[in-house]
Amino acid sequence: MAEANLVTKKVRMGHRDIIKYQLITYCFTNKIQLSSNELNCLTLLGAYGECELAEFCNSTVQEKIFKTPQTVRNFLSKACKIKLVKKNGSNKKKISLSPDLQVQTKGNIVLDFKLFYVTKEQ
Repeated sequence: MAEANLVTKKVRMGHRDIIKYQLITYCFTNKIQLSSNELNCLTLLGAYGECELAEFCNSTVQEKIFKTPQTVRNFLSKACKIKLVKKNGSNKKKISLSPDLQVQTKGNIVLDFKLFYVTKEQ
């Protein structure tokens, strides 16, 4: 049986930080590259939950993540194409993080990831 080095870490995080960590992990494991602003935008969406598109765009500008609501809309269109965000409705569109991401955003959150690397035996 192969020996392995086991590292156990416990870290208490804020609500947005734990959402952001999950998004970073998802993007890393799926080879999706996002800018810092794009990641912050998705983090804010995760914290808000499902919300109206125009309202979210304005909030993102108020948080100084992007400079204009149109820039937010452009990113959200990109995020929909790569299945990070889900849009619903036709008149007042609702947006949310895609359920496929399995990002936990409500209640107490404990993440238990098991990551491993196995060397080839000779």
